[in-house]
Amino acid sequence: MPETVTAAILVIGDEILSGRTKDKNIGYIAEYLTAIGIDTKEVRVVPDEEDEIVAALNTLRAKFNYVFTTGGIGPTHDDITADAVAKAFGVSIDVDPRARALLLERIPEKDLNEARLRMARIPAGADIVENSVSKAPGFMLGNVITMAGVPAIMQVMLDAVAPKLKTGAKMLQVTIEAAGLKEGDIGTPYGVIAKAHPGVIMGSYPMMNDKGFYTRLVLRAKDPALLAPAEAAVTAMVAAYKPAGSEILITRGA
Repeated sequence: MPETVTAAILVIGDEILSGRTKDKNIGYIAEYLTAIGIDTKEVRVVPDEEDEIVAALNTLRAKFNYVFTTGGIGPTHDDITADAVAKAFGVSIDVDPRARALLLERIPEKDLNEARLRMARIPAGADIVENSVSKAPGFMLGNVITMAGVPAIMQVMLDAVAPKLKTGAKMLQVTIEAAGLKEGDIGTPYGVIAKAHPGVIMGSYPMMNDKGFYTRLVLRAKDPALLAPAEAAVTAMVAAYKPAGSEILITRGA
């Protein structure tokens, strides 16, 4: 089977859990990782509490190839992610000369106060993850990549770290649709096909457009030799159950 590289996303912040801030990073990261050959297997959201962050980090980094964190690396008292990562790895943390130099590219020396210097505190042994938007960096320690929570900044950090990551085989996808085909019409035969093709991830999604209800069947696998026979079986099943006169639409890709 093609090699699989796995990841988890750890979202950190009371504001996410309270609903004050709507997360815009999980979907972006998951889609990005899928495109480069990394499978997102788990997502967690934890509050700004050190013990909760440390516990989640230690569980996830032992379970997956990579852990991507977002949030909690700003200049305020509740930005404690860097400290939590250092504690999880059992290393010290202090103002890093590399991070300080990056901040000085945007902030005058006279304005580099205690609060702003918090953004230059990096756990010992970590690599810098550059931030071309505001210069305050993220970092990578072991298999943990720590990024900002602001979407625009997180995205450039992800671009910066991606070339350093190990990747596996990319996921292949086939989508099959037919107008008027409802989930209840094909639930049983679709389940039989899924059972016969255990190496293929098969999903079913009820949809609606201006012509009415239809069902989107999505087949995903990393091995084209597994995906092709499953596609053929599902296409034949859809042809047998679809309303007369409706066409089958097949698309390949994300």
